[in-house]
Amino acid sequence: MIPTLETERLVLRAPEMGDFEPFAAFYASERSKFVGGPLNREGSWRMLAMEIGHWTLAGFGRWIVDVKGGDKTAGLVGLFAPEGWPEPEIGWDLFEGHEGKGYATEAALAARAYAYDVLGWQTAISLVKPGNAASARVAERMGARPDGDFVHERHGTVHIWRHPGPADTAEGGMEAYA
Repeated sequence: MIPTLETERLVLRAPEMGDFEPFAAFYASERSKFVGGPLNREGSWRMLAMEIGHWTLAGFGRWIVDVKGGDKTAGLVGLFAPEGWPEPEIGWDLFEGHEGKGYATEAALAARAYAYDVLGWQTAISLVKPGNAASARVAERMGARPDGDFVHERHGTVHIWRHPGPADTAEGGMEAYA
């Protein structure tokens, strides 16, 4: 079962087929260029299926992020470690119109707390493509620091951002996992 996490402004919940339209709109847009897009609808469907399947295969994954008090889906944030990744990652993709509000940082901090407090991770990374300054700023706000590069067979060179370990973070606490 995929847990639901809550923050002050957001609900992180299981991805489902009803999320396909905002998911497909994101992957059809230029916003997805740093995460494997743009994609057509068939490619977007496969990406959504992969996100859902990641939970079954790995026991963790990325959540759909909804803004509380509305029906706005803000993006996809969480834990990711597919074949070919150097280490488990905390990743974030914000949908159109939700950037610049702190949602990526807020949701990613909740995901990191879950990884450390519930899953027992001792470290995590975030992979950021060169030129993705907004994503690098999120990693930096989370306390992550540059830790070299990784060359992925499909995505090319990406920058590794190393997150502080559980002993060095202030967030957490089981209230986030309501």
